[in-house]
Formats: sequence, structure tokens, C-alpha cells
Amino acid sequence: MSTDNTKTIEPTTSTEPTTTAEPTTTAEPTTTAEPTTTAEPKATAEPKATAEPKATAEPTTSTKPTGTRDTIYIGKKPLMAYVTSTLIQLANMPSVSIKARGMSISRAVDVAQIISRKTENAGYKIGDINISSESLESQDGRMRNVSTIEIVVKRN
Repeated sequence: MSTDNTKTIEPTTSTEPTTTAEPTTTAEPTTTAEPTTTAEPKATAEPKATAEPKATAEPTTSTKPTGTRDTIYIGKKPLMAYVTSTLIQLANMPSVSIKARGMSISRAVDVAQIISRKTENAGYKIGDINISSESLESQDGRMRNVSTIEIVVKRN
């Protein structure tokens, strides 16, 4: 009599592995407001020039152009910008006045020379040239003289 007392043990299957909770993320750092910009200081107006009294020996006729359309004020732009502007004005008017003061005088002379020499076949010539000086008050309060020039360019 032999009795078989052997038991078969079946492997037990475990349930699905448990997952751990994902790590929590911290909130993004908050950004601070951008600094506000302050307004730029306002520019002060240039000192006004006082006209120098002119002594005239002869009665003069009104040969000077009047108005703003026939006057080219020379500044710090490139030279050819003033040449182009002057030629455009000369196409519409019989004469144009080129004005400059201080360090821009040489640029005004260059503009007049380019127009008269490079466009000889167009018939432009240099007319009257007036030089003078203006008294201006500098930023420190002192009066100083600034040289000026006015060159009239005419059509033939």
C-alpha cells in the first residue's frame, strides 16, 4: 500500500507589479516684471542766432531767393544727398541758395562745385557768394561767433 502523498505545487503567478507614483514636479519659477524704462530727457532748442546788421553802400535789388523751397541747408548727410536735392530744386526753379555754417561750410562749397563742374552741359553756374558770421550763445552762456556761407547756384 503505497499511498502517494506528493503534492504538486503549482507556481503562483503574482499580480502585475505595482507602480510607484510619478515624482511630483515643482511649479515653474515665476518671472519678475521687466524693469520700466524712463523717458529720455527732452532736447533743448538750439540757441537762436542774432542777425548781424549789414551795411549797404548801394541799393540792392532782391536777387536773393526767398522762401524755404529754394534753400538747401547743409548738415551732416552724405555729400551726394545735397547734390541730388539741389539738382531737383534747380529743375523747378531758376536759382537755389546753398547755406551752411561752421564745419559744414566745406561741404557746401563741394556741393556747389560738383553742380557747376560736373553738370556743365546742363548749364548751371555759381552766382553770388555771401560769407558772414553769426553770434550764438554757447551752452555755458558765452557768446561766440560762427561763420556762415550762402552760395547761389543759377541756371544759365
